[in-house]
Amino acid sequence: MSAGALPPSLWAATAPPAPPTPPLAESRRADVLIVGGGFTGLSAALHLAEAGAQVCVLEAHEPGWGASGRNGGQVNPTLKHDPDELVRIFGAGRAEPLIDAVSRSADLVFELIARHGIDCQPVRNGWLQLSYSQKDVAGLHARAAQWARRGAKTETLDRAAVAARLGTDTFAGGWLDGRAGGIQPLAYTRGLVRAAQSLGAAVHGGTEVTALERRGAHWHASTATGASVTAEQVLIATNGYTGALWPGLKRTVLAANSFIVATEPLKGAAADAILPRGETASTSQRLLLYFRKDAQGRLLMGGRGHFADPAGPADFAHLERSLELLFPQLGPLRYEYRWAGRIAVTRDFMPHVHTPAPGMTIALGYNGRGIALATSMGRHLAARMLGAGADFPYPVSPIRPIPLHGLQRFYIAGGVAWYSLLDRLA
Repeated sequence: MSAGALPPSLWAATAPPAPPTPPLAESRRADVLIVGGGFTGLSAALHLAEAGAQVCVLEAHEPGWGASGRNGGQVNPTLKHDPDELVRIFGAGRAEPLIDAVSRSADLVFELIARHGIDCQPVRNGWLQLSYSQKDVAGLHARAAQWARRGAKTETLDRAAVAARLGTDTFAGGWLDGRAGGIQPLAYTRGLVRAAQSLGAAVHGGTEVTALERRGAHWHASTATGASVTAEQVLIATNGYTGALWPGLKRTVLAANSFIVATEPLKGAAADAILPRGETASTSQRLLLYFRKDAQGRLLMGGRGHFADPAGPADFAHLERSLELLFPQLGPLRYEYRWAGRIAVTRDFMPHVHTPAPGMTIALGYNGRGIALATSMGRHLAARMLGAGADFPYPVSPIRPIPLHGLQRFYIAGGVAWYSLLDRLA
């Protein structure tokens, strides 16, 4: 695999061709420099360019190389915290605008897809969140009620209703979030690139930013190509692949691996009975599993993996075993694709926004909800950087590194073991 090339995955194999994003060859000026060509950076670039700003996006690899091109493709407009819990944490005055922004985040994704004609196989038939345990179903139904009180289209489901929608009687119940859906995420990323470019934004892949320096009223970005960018404002949007570009930033998140497998396209009555309405799904346990079908009828299953990047098929065996236990009626399954990518997990399970210096904005930490939240974050950040962000809904906080972050490998391994034990006990 050449430097900057996309890792093999179902999405890399099936996405439309990438638009040209050549490395930065000549030094230039911009109103806003964006570091990172994923959902946050590209959404911000699109909305800034739409408002007339001169934007330059620099991506070390290819846009979509990170989590934006490797995730499970589920568009879920939720946070890890329930709405009422957010009110307790922040108070109603701060929490309700945040809840509203999150609730509208999937709307924004599908609006952008429609407005810009993005070919990414969008399906918006909802998301099922499921519990194996009857005692936890009440909590999921309470979650559905909290979102319903705020205008979301939800349904509460018992065992029979879940079985009819899912094709298995494994689960005791759950709820349906009608705002959610599924997409081909790398295709969506490439569509955002094209849309931003059509509005005048410059997008350069293969261009690692090696240093940022404040010079008077501007920022100066040095790059590995030798060319530089001078801009009034900078947005750093590197999420799970954040490095040492800004002091302490890498140590504010845990870069956890998410592993995914995809079967060959499935045919027949047994396959047709699985998610026949096209929902996405995930479990509510601490170490959740998430699954869906793609446009060709493949079954995808994702979940947490070990900290190291996978070395071979054996590292995905736990997901394949889970999928086959869930749908034994399919018989032995053949897998066409196995891949992994890193998500950014924050200590408080909230997205983080930082403004550590004049003209510097940083956003990261979507905790596995990146498609909807990062797209929304990009739009709101664009408004804020343009001076129209008086009602910016996301919390802004100082950079606070996680204590003993150098032990994150052990944090994650210990957390996986502990949560696995709690899930088994539950």
